[in-house]
Amino acid sequence: MEGTESQEIVQEVSAEDVFIAPSIHEKDILAGVSYTHCSPIPEILKHDISTECVLGVDEAGRGPVLGPMVYGLLYLPLTQHHTLLAQTHHFDDSKVLKPQVRSNLMQAICTPGTDLYRTCGWATRVMSARDISAGMLKPAGVYNLNAQAMDATIQLIKDIFTQGVNIKEIYIDTIGKADVYQKKLERVFPTTMITVAEKADSLYPCVSAASVCAKVTRDAALEVSHQAYNSSDVSAGEFKAGGADAWGTGYPSSAKTVNWLKAHMDPLFGWGNECRMSWGTAKDMLEAKGNGIKVEWPDTNNDEQARRMTDFYITASAMEVDDEPEDELATWYGKPVPASTF
Repeated sequence: MEGTESQEIVQEVSAEDVFIAPSIHEKDILAGVSYTHCSPIPEILKHDISTECVLGVDEAGRGPVLGPMVYGLLYLPLTQHHTLLAQTHHFDDSKVLKPQVRSNLMQAICTPGTDLYRTCGWATRVMSARDISAGMLKPAGVYNLNAQAMDATIQLIKDIFTQGVNIKEIYIDTIGKADVYQKKLERVFPTTMITVAEKADSLYPCVSAASVCAKVTRDAALEVSHQAYNSSDVSAGEFKAGGADAWGTGYPSSAKTVNWLKAHMDPLFGWGNECRMSWGTAKDMLEAKGNGIKVEWPDTNNDEQARRMTDFYITASAMEVDDEPEDELATWYGKPVPASTF
């Protein structure tokens, strides 16, 4: 089952020059490890941590078969929500903004001395393709994508509260039914006004800014992942522009993505940490006749050689000799076990 067949799949264009934000942890990305990055508390809040703030959350990369899904979060003082983000910097849904515009906005958020750096705090949760697949392919108690996404959102918000930031309003782009999602979040954060809505990244500037943080981080993470196929010496800031374009957008509907998967598939292991093995596109390729090597793992639960602990116990009948009755007092504290049992 694809991660999000019911959602609109948007064709994305990689930036010619991808900004490598501090949220790019190269070693974790290459190792397939999920991680969280939090910016320092902005200068304007350090002087008065009681300042009431608004916070937005959005994701990037829910549907692709390649690369991580990234949750982005951004917060700032309530009084500057619309003036700074919407009127001054014209934040919008990251899918609407051109790649270079997204990159420039993210760079401004991360550059000391800018108004965005002084005013806004942000965080990202990079959910690796490996970990997403591991949850969805569990043999029992499947950890589906919606559950993983909700847990990531809740933990990101908790991380900001832990820093002492006074969050009064939260706006989030919905997962599934907005009312159900909102009620769950209200139980977790009962003292905060929460709004969950469809297309929140187009309605609320803080969610638009969060979507930029998420999208730019995912773009750069794809560049890092792709460099592993081009060079064994990858260091932050030394990427070839547009290198990840060789595997397309990462979506199952991209011809470049499908062709790359076919060309780089190992018949036994499939692909590396950049691929979501739980996606139908990947599973179908591996399971197609003649493509993959089938491995059958032994079922240890049905192993005829397995012994139960109770097999080593001695019953009363086994201890009776020549039909003589057992002396209950002699066996009050237990019974000897013959060496032959072992």
